[in-house]
Amino acid sequence: MTIQLYNTATRRKEVFDPLDPENVRMYVCGPTVYDRAHLGNARPVLVFDVLFRLLRHVYGEGAVTYVRNFTDVDDKINATALARKEAGASGTLEELVAERSDETIEWYHADMDALGALRPTKEPRATQYIAQMVAMIEDLIGKGFAYAKDGHVLFRVREYDEYGALSGRSVDDMIAGARVEVAPYKEDPMDFVLWKPSDDDLPGWDSPWGRGRPGWHIECSAMAYDLLGDTFDIHGGGNDLQFPHHENEIAQSKCAGHGFAKVWLHNEMLQVEGKKMAKSAGNFFTVRDLLDQGVPGEVIRFVMLSTHYRKPMDWTEKKRAEAEDTLHRWYHSLDRIGSQDLPVEVIEALKDDLNTPGAIAVLHKYYREGNLTALLGGMKLLGIPGPLESKWWQEVWAGEPHTDELHIWTARLLAARKEAMETKDFSAVDAMKASLTSAGVEVRMSKAGVELVPAAGFDPSKLEGLE
Repeated sequence: MTIQLYNTATRRKEVFDPLDPENVRMYVCGPTVYDRAHLGNARPVLVFDVLFRLLRHVYGEGAVTYVRNFTDVDDKINATALARKEAGASGTLEELVAERSDETIEWYHADMDALGALRPTKEPRATQYIAQMVAMIEDLIGKGFAYAKDGHVLFRVREYDEYGALSGRSVDDMIAGARVEVAPYKEDPMDFVLWKPSDDDLPGWDSPWGRGRPGWHIECSAMAYDLLGDTFDIHGGGNDLQFPHHENEIAQSKCAGHGFAKVWLHNEMLQVEGKKMAKSAGNFFTVRDLLDQGVPGEVIRFVMLSTHYRKPMDWTEKKRAEAEDTLHRWYHSLDRIGSQDLPVEVIEALKDDLNTPGAIAVLHKYYREGNLTALLGGMKLLGIPGPLESKWWQEVWAGEPHTDELHIWTARLLAARKEAMETKDFSAVDAMKASLTSAGVEVRMSKAGVELVPAAGFDPSKLEGLE
């Protein structure tokens, strides 16, 4: 079965046909590193991490290049650096910006690592590619697609006939429906900034148009071209980036003569308890907030992947609890499993436009059937660690004293069932099951035997009073 992906640019699901199967290339818009990553920031990370894993499985680990950038030129970063300088911090403004970026990138890596996300092949910083951006801007000016005025350089949107094709809107519709900055240095309200001047209170770099800094959109075009070439396979990000960011990337890259991205993938947004996450709504939290509250990284990942990437994802406390309980039961069953299989059904689900909820449904089936080697292999393909790799399981549950107690109760229940099969009186078995359930133990009985699985709310002290 071939990989099929929904291409935003064509608005249909297509067979993925890489430009070069030995050099599959993907670019994903990364974070602006001014603060901790909030929960919504984690969704594209996990979506494209699954795609990265799938591509590596199909084409080989060494055949896939995944680039995700860090935007470290931003007004919020600048404001933090300026505040530090005014408070007496030593170093130039550029050095303080780099210091803040280093700090935030370290946080970001720690938080995404906790969610089981693989590091991309390359993680460029915008500040490392200023020269490439300047060269690209000069090329656009030379071709008549951009112009310089008052220290700014702007892109002439109306010179690119296909502008708006990705988001499906005309330029005039965009002007009517968006907040467009009207400035004296603009020929047209829709023209967007490629370069802007910096005063002494802002970081800046020398350029043909004076000391300044790049606009947001030119960063990704320049880095993608430098690291992935003229044309590459996949460009991804959240659907909030379709306009203006991705439209602008396409326009400036195409006008520079680049083929740019062949396939565009966009994930839907995240909500919390059915509402848009916002500080004003009191439902805003970071990935680190959840981790510090004791929510395991694999539980966050499980909840995220339980919704298809092209549908809005609703984070709820109920989903968190259910995911934690599910993984707890799976880990308990897998605690003594040393081998794993790579299940075809899970791979087929992922090849169908990253159908992660379908893949998770297959994992539930494996658990019910007792196909534990396939369960473990499927979990790892989705980036969910096995019990031996799970810090949560190893620190909280593995090797707890109640393990031996559950083995004792398993033997008792087996003996009671054997006697009940002979006497046809199952009252003692039912009573024992009810008592174990009340202590937070899931009782699984089949022809193959008896399995006692401590649920997330398991209370070992309640076993002591059972007879």
